[in-house]
Amino acid sequence: MLKLEKPLSFDWDKGNLLKSLLRHNVTNKECEEAFGDRSKRILEDVKHSNKESRFLLLGKTKSSRLLYIVFTLRSRKARVVSARDLNKKEYGYYEKRT
Repeated sequence: MLKLEKPLSFDWDKGNLLKSLLRHNVTNKECEEAFGDRSKRILEDVKHSNKESRFLLLGKTKSSRLLYIVFTLRSRKARVVSARDLNKKEYGYYEKRT
């Protein structure tokens, strides 16, 4: 499992700034909150790590919204590729591990 440095900074470039909000109604602030979840789960996304390593984060926001976040690490910054609510299977995995 990946360990992230604290404090973690984020790379919100114009290519991904509003993507999760428009597609899944997930704000950048909520994404950042999920990274701060002590019970978060981070796994390597082997299937989609062709050009660069991608990771999956299952985490909870301050308002208890459970998110599935795909991200990369670039120059010690997390770059969120996409974010959405957990599905039932992912929810069960998160709850079982916490």
